[in-house]
Amino acid sequence: MHTPEHILIINVTRIGDTLAATPAINALHEHWPQARISVVGSPHHIEILQNLPGVVRVGALTKNSALFRGWLGAKHFDLAVVYNYDQALVRYALRVARHVVAFRQKSPAINRRLYRCVDPDAYPTVHITEHALKLPVALGIRGANGRILYRCTPDEVDRAKDRLVGRNFDGKRPLIGLQIDSFPTKSYRDWPVESFLALCRRMLARWPQAGFLIYGGPAEMPRTQWLKQQLGDSACLFAGLLSLRETAAQMALTDLYIGVDTGPTHLMSSFDIPIIGLYHPRHPARSLGPKDHPLNFSLDHPHDAAPSSEPQSMSDITVDRVFCQVEKALATRGIS
Repeated sequence: MHTPEHILIINVTRIGDTLAATPAINALHEHWPQARISVVGSPHHIEILQNLPGVVRVGALTKNSALFRGWLGAKHFDLAVVYNYDQALVRYALRVARHVVAFRQKSPAINRRLYRCVDPDAYPTVHITEHALKLPVALGIRGANGRILYRCTPDEVDRAKDRLVGRNFDGKRPLIGLQIDSFPTKSYRDWPVESFLALCRRMLARWPQAGFLIYGGPAEMPRTQWLKQQLGDSACLFAGLLSLRETAAQMALTDLYIGVDTGPTHLMSSFDIPIIGLYHPRHPARSLGPKDHPLNFSLDHPHDAAPSSEPQSMSDITVDRVFCQVEKALATRGIS
């Protein structure tokens, strides 16, 4: 394969897995800095890949729409890199690119057509960003950093500051972001909302001027609204009100983030801001936590070292244990 001038990245998946591929995208850019990279992904959150280095176009694609695209015209891409295991996406890549790299598919016929066919790692043996980097590695690109990348624009940050001023939150310090829910199908990963409340009250006792930004989507409203009601003027509820990019801009203004294992926690890990992720034994930090982050104070469930066949409750992560991490994290911001 000659040095590619046009590269297509196909990654139609959820927020966390979309972000997990950003180190791989960056590795391709750094290896072939002259290449023009296009990225297509889920229409629900492809926006989070805007403004990445080397990416010239971001577009929406679904598994269904891929069936009808790429049938006319020449192959516009020198190289396509495909994540996920949906054959419709790989077949689309084969129609539009001269060379295709993907994880091994169920179809031997498709695998034979791939320029590089990569065997996936069994979860959770490697971190999700390392897993995504296996595709660039198959192209001879090694030594890439596993840190998730995201880029806010100055205008987005300015609007985020305006939102804080409009809610009389611009003077709060420390300013702490909270993500209290993952999503319904994996609610076992959630730390009890009562534990979040106890932690916030303990922080307010230590830092009376602290402010809490509560993130989340519409589905989490019952729990996020309850927490806001309990915290009163010390909390600002953004759940269900902001886009992903708007949420990220608010995150960029905080002193600390505390959240369960979910997409926004991956998003927050792109900022050089202290982060405390809370991880269930089925999804440990070594596989899903902030990778190569300089201010990572995340916590695994206490039974992670010896997983049990019995269901494990996130309530086993105590408020005392999290508050200890809060003190360490805020000390890095000069807050004691």
